[in-house]
Amino acid sequence: MTRVGVEEAARLWREASDDELIGLAQEVRGRWHRPDHATYMVMRIINYTNVCVAQCDYCAFYVLPNQDGGYVLSRDDVFAKIDELERLGGDLVGFNGGFNPKLPLDYYCDLFRSVRERYGDRVEFYALTIAEFVFLADRAGLSYAEAAVRLREAGVHWITGGGSEILTEDFRKRHAKWKYTVQDYFEAQRAIVESGMRTTATMVIGFDETLEERLEHLQRTRDFQDQCLADGYDGLFSFLCWTYKPYGTVLGGGEIGAPEYWRHIALSRIFLDNVKHIRTSVLTQNEEAFRALDYGADDFDLPIEDEVTQKAGARIDPDLESLLAIPRRLGYTVEYRRAERPAAFATA
Repeated sequence: MTRVGVEEAARLWREASDDELIGLAQEVRGRWHRPDHATYMVMRIINYTNVCVAQCDYCAFYVLPNQDGGYVLSRDDVFAKIDELERLGGDLVGFNGGFNPKLPLDYYCDLFRSVRERYGDRVEFYALTIAEFVFLADRAGLSYAEAAVRLREAGVHWITGGGSEILTEDFRKRHAKWKYTVQDYFEAQRAIVESGMRTTATMVIGFDETLEERLEHLQRTRDFQDQCLADGYDGLFSFLCWTYKPYGTVLGGGEIGAPEYWRHIALSRIFLDNVKHIRTSVLTQNEEAFRALDYGADDFDLPIEDEVTQKAGARIDPDLESLLAIPRRLGYTVEYRRAERPAAFATA
C-alpha cells in the first residue's frame, strides 16, 4: 500500500465502507504491531490549577484569575494523588492545568523536581502540554530551547502534544484566539524533541471543524514526524485522538457518535504511517473506545481522573477489570505497558 495523500484520504472518508477502512488500517497497524494484541496503561491526569487566561470556548474547566473557585494544588495534594495511582497499579501521571499567570516557570521546575526526587523512575509523568509550555516560555522571556533545557534539568522526560485540538489557524481564530498559532505549536514541539525529551501528537474532533481541517491537522502531524525522522530524532511516540465534550462550555453543541470516531481512528492510522502508536480514548468514548482497536488503534489508557474533561461531561469508570474485559471479548490480548523512560535519560 502506497502512502495516502490528502485527496485520497478525503475520498476514503466519503466513499469507503467501514470494512475497507478497517482493512487498510489493519495493514498499516500490522507494520508496527502484532494482530489481536493491544497495550494499555493506568494513569491519572492531575489538574494542578484551574486558573487560565486562554478563554477557549470549548473548555468547561477554567476560571479567570481572581474569580471564585480558582485553586492551585499543594505539593502534598499532588503527592497524595500519585500515591493513590500507585496503589491502583498505575505508573503514569499527566499534569494539565492552564495558563495561570501567577505561576512562574520556577514553580513548575520545583514541582517536577520534587516529583522526580520522591518517585524516581517508579512513576513517569507527562509534564505540561505544548500549549502550557509555549505560555511558560513566553512569560519567562525564554526561547523554546531554553525553556526545554530548564524543564529537562528539573527531571522532565515528556511533554505531551496536548492543547492541539485542531491544528489550523482558522480553527484557533474561531475558538482559541488567545492561545497561540500553529507555527508556535510546532516550533515549540521541535525544541522539545531537540532537547532529548519525548513528545506525542494529539487531536480532538467533534467541534465544528471541517473534513479539510481534520486532514490538514493530520498532514501537519505527518510532515512534522517526517522531518524529525529525517533529522535523526525519534519524534512523536504516539497519536491520541479524543472527542469534544460540550457540556458546560460556551461553545456548546452535541457529541459525535462512536462510528464517526472509529472511522477517524482508521483514517488516522492509514494516514500517519510514520507514527508507531495510535491510541484510542477510553476517557471520552468509554466502552465504545475498544472497538477502535479493530479500526487500527493499538494502545489505550485507563484514566482514574481528569477534571478538565469530567467538567465537560466525561464519565470515568473506576472498575478497571470490567473495562479490560471488553477488548478481551473483542478478541484482543491486552498487555500492560509501563511508562517508558526516553533513551536520552537512560542510565549508563
